[in-house]
Amino acid sequence: MSRFTVTVTRRLPEAVEARLQTLFDVRLREDDRPLTREELTAADCDVLVPTLSDKIDAAVIAGAGPELKLIASFGAGTDHIDLPAAKARGIAVTNTPDVLTQDTADIFLALILSAARGLGEGERLLRAGGWTGWSPTNLLGRSVTGKTLAIVGMGRIGRALARRAKACGMRIQYHNRRRLDAAAQAETDARWSPELDPLLAAADVVALCCPYSRETHHLIDARRLALLKPDAFLINAARGAVVAEEALLEALEGGRIAGAGLDVYPKEPEVNPRFLALPNVTLLPHLGSATIEGRTAMGEKVIANILAWSRGEDLPDRVV
Repeated sequence: MSRFTVTVTRRLPEAVEARLQTLFDVRLREDDRPLTREELTAADCDVLVPTLSDKIDAAVIAGAGPELKLIASFGAGTDHIDLPAAKARGIAVTNTPDVLTQDTADIFLALILSAARGLGEGERLLRAGGWTGWSPTNLLGRSVTGKTLAIVGMGRIGRALARRAKACGMRIQYHNRRRLDAAAQAETDARWSPELDPLLAAADVVALCCPYSRETHHLIDARRLALLKPDAFLINAARGAVVAEEALLEALEGGRIAGAGLDVYPKEPEVNPRFLALPNVTLLPHLGSATIEGRTAMGEKVIANILAWSRGEDLPDRVV
């Protein structure tokens, strides 16, 4: 397998890098800065292992050397890769699904609790030395027990979030292309809403668990934000561009919704400074899959896909 050259674009967990070195002729990073477009294009290799911070567009794919045959992406999403361009060049693309489900669902639940209970505001107040002691009316949040959680996108992560939210006493409704089978619905007592707009209007908390695509670009825009109740919360740990950022900022600044919990942003790592000034928003730096166990499992999936490709076997996580 040393005949195959593998280029990794970012630092990976030590155990993953060590195993890559034992299996392949691998080029690892000494630092963790994202590669430039020029560096991506110049990465002559048989296998490229990018992350979501690497934009593998048509120009990068066109400029890659003829030896590039596999893009084994480290991550579940593939919106950073021009899949039609890869297919046109005969380059296979794989990802790392399934292993992120539980960790990402944990982050969704953490954001729900933080947004509803004002945990971020309270933590900032304490750190700044502004807490003067317990008060019957200070920093009052909202209970999630008995509230309606609207899950937009009831895939693996959405279902995992539903199980957690049910344990917190929340009522679950969801919008999905297809209704779940009876067993899956019964697991969480979830109710299917074939139309998104009525679901948004009825929700106390909206959690965006849908993948990013042309269809979900700005799925939550100004019109749909206006459907939310004034005391509703919006939670996004999917992709930043699922929400129209300017419209969300205006809704939050104008007090038209109660708050938000965000783990993703349209121009990462940039975060609109207007969010930083809002006390009713919890902001996380894309921590959805950020556990040692999760990231290591992602690396193992990357390795499994490279091994299958090197042996001429079916790729376990083929996207293209």
